[in-house]
Amino acid sequence: MRLIADLHLHSRFSRATSPEMDLPALARWAKVKGIDILGSGDFTHPQWFNTLEAGFVPAGDGLYRYEETQFMLTAEVAAIWSQAGRVHKVHLLVLVPSLEAAARINGELARIGNLAADGRPMLGISAKSLVEAIWSAEPSAEVIPAHAWTPWFSVFGSRSGFDSLEECFGEHTERIFAIETGLSSDPAMNWRLSCLDEIALVSNSDAHSPAKLGREATLFDLPAPSYEGIVKAIKEREPTHFLGTIEFFSQEGKYHFDGHRACGIVLAPREAMAKGNCCPVCGKPLTIGVMHRVEELADRPEGEGSVGRVPYRSLIPLEEAIAQAIGFQPGTKSVTQEYERLIGYFGSEFRILLDLQEDELRKATSPRLLQAIKKVRAGELDIEPGYDGVYGKVTIPLDAEEQLSLL
Repeated sequence: MRLIADLHLHSRFSRATSPEMDLPALARWAKVKGIDILGSGDFTHPQWFNTLEAGFVPAGDGLYRYEETQFMLTAEVAAIWSQAGRVHKVHLLVLVPSLEAAARINGELARIGNLAADGRPMLGISAKSLVEAIWSAEPSAEVIPAHAWTPWFSVFGSRSGFDSLEECFGEHTERIFAIETGLSSDPAMNWRLSCLDEIALVSNSDAHSPAKLGREATLFDLPAPSYEGIVKAIKEREPTHFLGTIEFFSQEGKYHFDGHRACGIVLAPREAMAKGNCCPVCGKPLTIGVMHRVEELADRPEGEGSVGRVPYRSLIPLEEAIAQAIGFQPGTKSVTQEYERLIGYFGSEFRILLDLQEDELRKATSPRLLQAIKKVRAGELDIEPGYDGVYGKVTIPLDAEEQLSLL
């Protein structure tokens, strides 16, 4: 059974998050997107935990159900501390198999910081001490470094991270079996580091609004969905069970290249290095992006390290493909109506983007949108890389002679 899982997302109790991030909306959008298992997000927040406790029905094997959607209990926690004269800020994704386990972890973390202040609590403790606290409360919990390359809040981030997992987690490194690639990197970039050869690469949306669910996800093939089965598949990386990931195009991520947003400067790593990693306009330090950090830490040239790896697929959201096909902006009435029509006809977004053959798609899509989907699948895109908090710009090069029209 193929399962699409998106295990990292946030509730309405996290900062800068849509008020629509509640259980009814999450369940509805999971069906629209074609996601089989969602993370609960934010189980550390007292109000959200109460919501989960009241709304979830045990589905067995460490998962829960709300309406027709299955959930795994997950949360993102932030560790902030000083080590060797430098401030580090590392975000961790925590997976647990039960509400009881989540409650025990919450009790332990509440001793460290205020869990009610934010759905993603910021705790003044080292990552090493934080995982010790989590595992002391619940030995079956699993911890995955979140968006591992983001400059400001990650294990390898240029502004607050480390050059290795060992520097961050010390003797607990052996229990770190996966990292989340994040929107600004993809598996091929991570394959360039031999130190990550035994580390699984997972992807999740980190969604702050329902429509962003599934922009990244992880694929499994399991006899039945379960907490243990998912964790085991990731740990063992056996390609018949861990099928791979669905990725953002990494160039579209908002920290892919180096840059300085205030001056509108975006530079590839070598260009930034040539300028001393400073903005050529104002002279201030550039925000060093993910590609630059990969270049610093990689011990393999680009394109190597892929042998024996599970595959991945890079996609753009269906709404963006529709918008470019019909010549309107995402979120406009025409784009939304066409999106809803296609979901109603075909069943889900992932079915359209991943599974349906051209002949099937042709039954309900315009020639121009069909061409857009084919080009997305083939990776035939023009992308202006993101930098310093600015998302990259993706253009699908559609044939000019095709008419801008709907069916």
